[in-house]
Amino acid sequence: MATTHKEKLAGWGNYPVIESFTLNPRSEEDVRTEVAADSLVARGLGRSYGDQAVNDGRYVAVCTRLNHFLNFDEKEGILECEAGVSLEEIINVFVPKGWMPMICPGTKFVTIGGAIANDIHGKAHHIDGSFVNCVVSFTIMLADGSRVEASRTENSDLFWANFGGLGLLGVILTAKLKLRKIETTYFHQKSVVIKNLDHMLEALEKYDHDYNYSVAWIDAMAKGNKLGSGVLTLGNGAKLADLPEKLKGDPLKLHSTSKLMVPFFLPSFALNGLTVRILNRVIAFVQNSPKDFVHYEKFFFPLDAINNWNRGYGKRGFIQYQFVIPEENGKKNLTEILEMIASSGCTPFLNVFKRMGDGQGILSFPFKGYTLAIDFPVTKQLLTFTPKLDAKVLDAGGRLYLGKDALLEERMFKAMYPQHEQWLAIKRKYDPGNKFNSNISRRLGLNS
Repeated sequence: MATTHKEKLAGWGNYPVIESFTLNPRSEEDVRTEVAADSLVARGLGRSYGDQAVNDGRYVAVCTRLNHFLNFDEKEGILECEAGVSLEEIINVFVPKGWMPMICPGTKFVTIGGAIANDIHGKAHHIDGSFVNCVVSFTIMLADGSRVEASRTENSDLFWANFGGLGLLGVILTAKLKLRKIETTYFHQKSVVIKNLDHMLEALEKYDHDYNYSVAWIDAMAKGNKLGSGVLTLGNGAKLADLPEKLKGDPLKLHSTSKLMVPFFLPSFALNGLTVRILNRVIAFVQNSPKDFVHYEKFFFPLDAINNWNRGYGKRGFIQYQFVIPEENGKKNLTEILEMIASSGCTPFLNVFKRMGDGQGILSFPFKGYTLAIDFPVTKQLLTFTPKLDAKVLDAGGRLYLGKDALLEERMFKAMYPQHEQWLAIKRKYDPGNKFNSNISRRLGLNS
């Protein structure tokens, strides 16, 4: 086994912080050696929020050096690459050629292996679905050291179980991805100021048929007749002929490297009701943009402009609580959930709301309904509040996004994901000795 060292690791939420032994494979043979030696979980750029890619007292294989492009079919737009390649690296190389990743979440600092493990989604889920829809096939290192290819037609159970499978079936080595052909890196954007939850649901119903991309910021502190107020942002990819002359000179413009950063963890007292209200006003102003054309960096990845922005929540860390509930009784359930959050005494930041399309896969998160993602700084009060929120989400027929979860209990998880038995049967088939494990696998009972 390669040289290891013990270090404190965490997800993007900096909670929980776990001591793990890290490995840094540089080749497939390195991965095979490490898999043979001990149990582990693969890790990419660490943008899962909770304990998905940490392994208390055990091994974590940081796979970011397995980041080579292998082949590109320019006719079909099929890219073959190693799983440590990030969306940013794909953007940097292929956007100038007129190609863009099909599915973009809220950050470009995500590896392909991580995108598969969490079956990431973006602003166009109601149109494009989740990451599985752009993956043709992948290769994976199994517990016995064998390299296996999985697709919709070959080892299909292994293929589907990996999307949302949290890296617990093996180490993804390579993947073939379908990219999207583009003429520009700009988007037509429309912003709609939302008065309340009724207005929000009406606007989504009205505009989702005309815009491929939609996402809303909600003021989670609002109450009464302003409950559910915020700004809905809509967009469509811009064609070259659509651009104004000043943008046509560089229609495939890339993002610049940001020099802004949060240099240290902010003190806990900086996060309070007053700062939330100020932040909400700033977000409302920024989201209600008068610009007709917006670059992909601001459209897809606004927070990437600030490096280490997660430090703004302080050393105690934060969770991102994301749930999806069915559209049926959606208004009633959303009203009750938003009222619970507003009166919880917990401080909700950066609340993102959108509509999702049909779901697929086994442990993949999305299904047709409404999803809300809320950042909460970790406090004792939060730890007693989230189980109540979990129960309400379950009662509404919903579930939490495992790629962001840090607190869900096993009993509640299994009620939210009754298909876990199907996934566990696949886990026992391909990893009977539970070679691949992590803190979240032990917390949720996802061990074979």
